[in-house]
Amino acid sequence: MQTNNVIRVKFKDSKRYIFSSKPFTFQSFLECVANKFDLPTMDVKVFDDSKTEVDEEAFVYLLTRPDLGVLEIVIPCTANIDDSLSSSSLGDEGTSESDDTAMLITSPPEKNLAEEHRLAKMIEEILKTSPGGEKIINEYTRTKGLSDTRRRDMVKILVAHLTNEHGTSPSRRLKEEYAKGIISLFPCLADPRSKLGYEHYYNAEDGSGYLAWRIKTLQKEASEGRMKRPRQPQTGGPTADRQSYKEDCYLTDDRHCQEAIALMKHTADEAVVKEKMKLTLAYRQKLLHDPKKSADILSVFSRFLDIPGLINQDFGLLFGDATSAKLLEKWSTNIKPKVIAQSRGLTQTSELQDLIQNAEATEVEEGWDSDMSSILMLVHLLPPSSQGRKRPGKISAKQACDHLVKFIKTGNSIQGHLDSIGERLQPYLLAVGPNKSRIHSWFIVIDQHALPCKASNSLACVDELFKAHFVFGTSYCQELTNVFSFLQTAVYDIDVETTKVNPRVSELRARILQ
Repeated sequence: MQTNNVIRVKFKDSKRYIFSSKPFTFQSFLECVANKFDLPTMDVKVFDDSKTEVDEEAFVYLLTRPDLGVLEIVIPCTANIDDSLSSSSLGDEGTSESDDTAMLITSPPEKNLAEEHRLAKMIEEILKTSPGGEKIINEYTRTKGLSDTRRRDMVKILVAHLTNEHGTSPSRRLKEEYAKGIISLFPCLADPRSKLGYEHYYNAEDGSGYLAWRIKTLQKEASEGRMKRPRQPQTGGPTADRQSYKEDCYLTDDRHCQEAIALMKHTADEAVVKEKMKLTLAYRQKLLHDPKKSADILSVFSRFLDIPGLINQDFGLLFGDATSAKLLEKWSTNIKPKVIAQSRGLTQTSELQDLIQNAEATEVEEGWDSDMSSILMLVHLLPPSSQGRKRPGKISAKQACDHLVKFIKTGNSIQGHLDSIGERLQPYLLAVGPNKSRIHSWFIVIDQHALPCKASNSLACVDELFKAHFVFGTSYCQELTNVFSFLQTAVYDIDVETTKVNPRVSELRARILQ
């Protein structure tokens, strides 16, 4: 009676494996086993855990299973197998789990590269065979990026192909493949601040992104009544409850806090005020996240109203000095030139042309100075998102700029300005001077109060305005959410993984940070 020799090949985990330069097929698997164990024949049979014989089709199926398990290779008894071979593993000499077990080792980078190459070739083929696709490829080759126009053309081409091939409701897997294929073919379009890099084209968590939006415009069904995947709530940003960066000797006892607050209100020594403000940070944060008490923060800690620098101090205590300094360190040398370059690709309105001209000037005679002009260009690059049927609806970038900074001439009453705006919680900058290019005083206006800025230059005041959102726990102005989200995640690197951003923000991050 003929007996058989058996080699048991165990897969270490649920990942797919590649162990040669050839594609991972049933034939290459057998060749690897034959070469490893010096088998004189390929006339073998393969069985899975259930003792079912495995052929080429079944092998492909097994690779998709969560648990690949153990495969048994049965060799006729005539094959001469050296017993010592059972103590080694394929591609990893000298390791084993048992005398008759050989472990295949993984090579994820090769697998990932193969998958990315496949998806990149798929996207390239679609573009090359579609009208206008060559222009997209050529522009990326020339500039290592895509303008808004070319990006929209690319999304339209890919969605048209996707829906033609798979219907108007393609699966999440297909949309993810197309999104991943885009950044595999055009790596500079990847968002380096997002988890996967392609969420601005398709985010499976909430169904957002350029591909998803385009598909929705093609679907004829009414949006009302559809079952929508619940969105994950935003957990990062200025309204998040957080602990301080440094755990110094903060006062936690209410009685001691009240004593420090009473002393701050009456002392003229700024050094004493700043020290007591440090000690009451935890107490202040507690008040900010109490809905019943948060509105009273400026009456309880009234020294915000007359001592500049307290906003910067609180922000530094919350996030550390390195984070606090990032805008001033990065903007002028790294980000500002790229913002100007990106703005040239927009439709050139008279307002935008003036901003570009001023941003590039060393001295400005009329209009905002160079730094403020470059910040306002961000509003044009990241205009307000449409609010649907909500009033007042979508506003222009020019109108949105007015939500970031307002100007009044020297001699006009600041209190009169505060009385005229009505109640408004989101902070903005108020610039006072003879004209926009010569500002003498800067204030942060919040809840009908004008808080003096410590700095006299516009960029440092924008820095302080951004920090005020976190210090006072207030949400971003709806018209400026995209702008502040960009600064938060691309410049300050705060709550990058926990803050949901608009795909426009992700796209600009990809262009600026590459």
